[in-house]
Amino acid sequence: MGKELSRRDFLKTTAAGAVGAMAMGAMGPFASAKAEEAAPKVTTEQFSRFTGVHNVRRITDDLVYLGVNDRRTELFENVYPIPRGVAYNSYLLLDEKTVLFDTVDRNFSAQFFENLTCALNGRTLDYLVINHMEPDHSSAISEVLHRYPNVVLYFSKTAAPIIKQFFGFEPTKHGYAVEEGMTLETGRHKLMFVMAPMVHWPEVMMTYDMTDKVLFSADGFGSFGALDGNLFADEVNFDSDWLADARRYYCNIVGKYGKQVQDVLAKAGTIDIQMLCPLHGPIWRQDLGYILDKYDKWSSYTPENPDDVMVVYGSVYGGTENAAGIVASRLSMGGSHNVKVYDVSKTHVSELIGEAFRCGHIVFASVTYNMGIFTPMKNFIMDLAAHNLQNRTYSLVENGSWSPVSAQLMKELLDGMTGMRQVGETVTIRSTTDAEAFDKLNALADAILADISGAAAPLAAESQTVTSTKWVCSVCGYVYEGETVPEDYKCPICGVGPDKFVKEE
Repeated sequence: MGKELSRRDFLKTTAAGAVGAMAMGAMGPFASAKAEEAAPKVTTEQFSRFTGVHNVRRITDDLVYLGVNDRRTELFENVYPIPRGVAYNSYLLLDEKTVLFDTVDRNFSAQFFENLTCALNGRTLDYLVINHMEPDHSSAISEVLHRYPNVVLYFSKTAAPIIKQFFGFEPTKHGYAVEEGMTLETGRHKLMFVMAPMVHWPEVMMTYDMTDKVLFSADGFGSFGALDGNLFADEVNFDSDWLADARRYYCNIVGKYGKQVQDVLAKAGTIDIQMLCPLHGPIWRQDLGYILDKYDKWSSYTPENPDDVMVVYGSVYGGTENAAGIVASRLSMGGSHNVKVYDVSKTHVSELIGEAFRCGHIVFASVTYNMGIFTPMKNFIMDLAAHNLQNRTYSLVENGSWSPVSAQLMKELLDGMTGMRQVGETVTIRSTTDAEAFDKLNALADAILADISGAAAPLAAESQTVTSTKWVCSVCGYVYEGETVPEDYKCPICGVGPDKFVKEE
């Protein structure tokens, strides 16, 4: 009986609750209206934007920095570690007409548009110059058009189809595809467009302010690293705090296209540049010769530090690592104190690429693995070839418990690269270093020391050989060597056919 009573009580309670809910529902509109009457009237102007107000800097009286810092992304282009972050730079010229130079990565567009709104201070945006279409600089283009529907775009002819691919609109309906040397007058300022194909995309151009002698250099002269309040290169110790990241940025992002960078440097030599405004890293307003010299060396594949030695090893159980250490110690005892030793398995390949561009000599020490080169070492050497490294001396150490073959395979890869020259005899180790191998490793180090003392001139001379007729792609600047360009040939960079290749005189 208790269970029956409990059930009745339950049903009665439930019914009472339902009636109460109906009553409350009937009161709902009245209660809601009273709540609305009680709520204060709030306009959106009373709310601050999520990221704050703005963060802009004056560069000159009428040039403003609108860039943002990214300290969250771990891999730039999902490849290169950036423990110090990266800056996405954008610039606004405030003349009779306003000119925006590039935008920023989409993840930072909120801060960017706050910066832009603040810098315009009620003015409209007249022009947007698109120097580079890579999304970390272009992803806000459509939003710019949405906010400023009358803005006029300026971009290279090669950029036009890429803009359409990314955003789905015909860019010539909103602006102009410009060519080398065309100019745009904005009032006091006169801008000239300079084509820079394959530095490092085919559509890249740079914009030169002929009035203030400022070069907006796209990805050229940039660097990894967020800006810690200091906007200019002369405000930091660039050599100790920034150079390694600037080198790593250039060699990995642009390194393959040395010929094209040399072409841009040649153009830069014909104009008076007082300031470099890149899309990453600090702005250069002093000692421009410092960074221009670095770029000249990197793009001509000239060792930045010709006497420095990079020893890179691939080891499984420590035998090859020990051999690398013996070579490095002997180099130091012989007077070469600029020696760096790297474990190819632990050091990110982007750092190894940067060091290879810096040093004049590289020692490759690899265990034999699956009857081939140790996998990380093979990948590193192939990356060197992919980034077009040239004009280095190298030495080889191999290890193998029963069938060492890695040295010959490494040599085949290295000799396929331009201007590479082996120094010293290849040293073969059987499992671990014995007395005979120890002597050979020391002899190898002595050969490197002797070569460093007098090999620079012969190496440079060897790299001057001309093999055949050169044909230059008129779109991207890629050079094909051969008596003629085959009828079915496609440019490996931009994909155009042989009709776009012009014989280099």
